[in-house]
This record gives sequence, structure tokens and C-alpha cells, in this order.
Amino acid sequence: MIKKFAAFATLSSALLSNPVHAQSATHAASSPQQAFELADHGRCAEALPELKRAAQGADKQLSYRAALTGARCAMTLERRADALEWLAVLARKFPDDAEASYVSARYLSQLANETADHLAATAPNSVQVRKMNAEALESQGKADEAIAEYRKLLADDPKLPELHFRIARLLLEKNPPDTDEAKRELGQELKVAPNNAAADFALGEIARREGDWTTAVQQFQRATNLDQGFVEAFLALGMALNAASRFQEAIPPLERYIKLQPEDPAGHYQLATAYSRTGNKSAAERELAEQKRLVDAHPVRRPEQ
Repeated sequence: MIKKFAAFATLSSALLSNPVHAQSATHAASSPQQAFELADHGRCAEALPELKRAAQGADKQLSYRAALTGARCAMTLERRADALEWLAVLARKFPDDAEASYVSARYLSQLANETADHLAATAPNSVQVRKMNAEALESQGKADEAIAEYRKLLADDPKLPELHFRIARLLLEKNPPDTDEAKRELGQELKVAPNNAAADFALGEIARREGDWTTAVQQFQRATNLDQGFVEAFLALGMALNAASRFQEAIPPLERYIKLQPEDPAGHYQLATAYSRTGNKSAAERELAEQKRLVDAHPVRRPEQ
């Protein structure tokens, strides 16, 4: 949820630089206080221009209140685009505020539902609606039904991306997992979408569980090449290289990982292992000390006996 909230921050500049979203009103508010009063009495269209001015001001408390009120007004007026822009302001200016996060989570959920309803109403037989329905089955834990729907979509259009990957993921979640069929689906996914780093990562994970370090390294390496922001793939690649006793090769991906995720003890431990096995004792000791510091700072709570 935090990631979704942060993603809308990129929209914030549009809000404060583009006043056309606000409906002009003859009796627009002339002060922030008047804007708040108008909003409280349901006269949001008149309040919005002044709320926008207040949101970009230097007074942080005033800006905060204006952004919250603006978001509420946009939702009241059923202006989805404007609501997203107001939430972007909250994400950019108040990313750690509990109320801002709560309001954003609630409104984003509502907007998602409204958008889904709009899609279903305007394009009921579209591929997108069928995918949405299959994803709903997946989220409800109805794996077999979701797989069947994905397969129907692929029967109609074998070149649809992501669906083979979704099927593979569901197959791997079965108890026991259908690993062979999942591999086939992931292979089909890469034929349709060769740049799907997640599919390569999944194949790497299967190979890792099977102890096939050569294949695991190849798949994780490909995932990191395809997506430089795929943090987990760098750790997985380093771990696979360590397991294959290719310690020197493990150092660059592990260094990259701890640069991206400095608070993860696992990354420091794996890097310490690589340093130690390549003769860099001082670097290994440094990483082990950092790993210990992080573990001590965030001890794992065990269930009471």
C-alpha cells in the first residue's frame, strides 16, 4: 500500500500548476478559511481554487489541511483525476503522516472500485474485464477457476502477456506445487514477453530449490539485466553464486543489493561470506558487524513456548 501511495507523488506538480481542473465559480472563496467553510457546507466547487492556492503555500499546517480537504472535495464531486492529484500532494508533502496515509488508502480503494465498475460497464466483454474477473478469482483463493479463465483468454489470444506467468505462479502455490507445468508456463511467458524479469526470477527460484545452481545463476542474472531495480534478484543472484562457490562473482550483485537495501541483515551476511572466501577478511568482518547490529536492533520475536 505504501508503494501505491508513493507512486501518485509524481502527479503532484500537475495539480498546483494546472488550475483548469477546478470548476470556476462566481462565488469562489477568497481566503483559506472561507474555502474550508464552503467545503464543510458541501460547496466544494467554490472552495477548490483557494484550496489549491493554500496547498502550495509555505504554511505547512495550512497546506496539510487544504490537501486533505481538497481530496475530500474531489471525491465528493466524483472527479477521479483531481482526487489522484490531491493524493499526490499528500504523498509528496506528508509521506509519513498517519492521517494522510489513511485517507489515501481509503480513497485509493474507492477509486479502484469505481474504475473497475466503470470498465465493466463500458467494456463488459473486453479482454481487460475478463482479466479483471480472473484476477478476482485468484485473489479469492479460487486457483483452479482462475487458471481456467486465464487459459480461455490465451486460447482466444495466445500472445497476451503476463497470463502464463500468473498461471505458473498459481501452479507453484499448489500443495504440492506443480513445478514441471509451472516451468512450461514460464517458458511460454518468455516467448510472449521476453523482457518479463519476474518470469526469469521465478525460473531461477525453481532451479535454486532443485539445487541447480548453474540454471539459477543464469535466470537470476537475466532478471537483474532486464530490471536494474529488481532488488530481490540481486540478492538471489549473489546467494546462488555463493552456493555455487563462485564467490568473486557474487560480490558485485551483493554490493548492489546492500546499496539498495542497507537494512537487510541477509545481504550483509551473504556479502561477508563472499568477502571472506575471497580473502578480504577486513571487509568480511565489517559486514558481519553490520549484520549483527541490524539483527540486534530488530530481533526476531519467537512464539512463546
